Amino acid sequence: MDEARTTAAIEQYLADLAAASDDSAAEPLVRAVLARAVDRLRFLCSALLQKSYPRLTRAPANLEDDELLSAVVERLLKSLGRARPKNVRQFFALANQHTRWELNDVARRLDTRVCEKQLLEGTVFALESSGSGISLNARRMLEAIESLPEDEREVFGLVRIQGMTQPEVAEIVGVSLRTVQRRLNRGLVLLLAILADLRPDAPSTPDQ
Repeated sequence: MDEARTTAAIEQYLADLAAASDDSAAEPLVRAVLARAVDRLRFLCSALLQKSYPRLTRAPANLEDDELLSAVVERLLKSLGRARPKNVRQFFALANQHTRWELNDVARRLDTRVCEKQLLEGTVFALESSGSGISLNARRMLEAIESLPEDEREVFGLVRIQGMTQPEVAEIVGVSLRTVQRRLNRGLVLLLAILADLRPDAPSTPDQ
């Protein structure tokens, strides 16, 4: 599917949605924009699940890409009835947010079940080694991404998480390609600084 045509179609649906006078007029537009964006949403779900939450793909959660996509679409069906993004940029920012929220909810529910099971068995282990949905280091990485300035976080999410090309992001965000590159590089530098101790060559902390 041609990406430029997809972007243009989503943009038109969003414009019609913003102008919709009531919920009955908005509902078919919400479903239309989600149907047109489903391939990109599936890619986003798969990228976040496989890269940042790989433990959720294994037992006991066994979360699959399409299962996550279904939950995210359900969230967006409800959200788009209230928050109506005016353009593709705002739409994918909203989709990104709901995908992270859904994954965090699944991870928290899994953590709760693991902790309850350990308490029943009389043992409590750190979440890092409990087989929970997301490791402590992964939590740190996600928190670091969330802490980026808005412009850098947006570009990082679109390029590194949603897998869009830098020219596509420049078009969606409405800035030059050079600006996209600058924001992406600045975001990476900030993340490297925040997570410096996770680098393989980082010096180990001496025992206290």
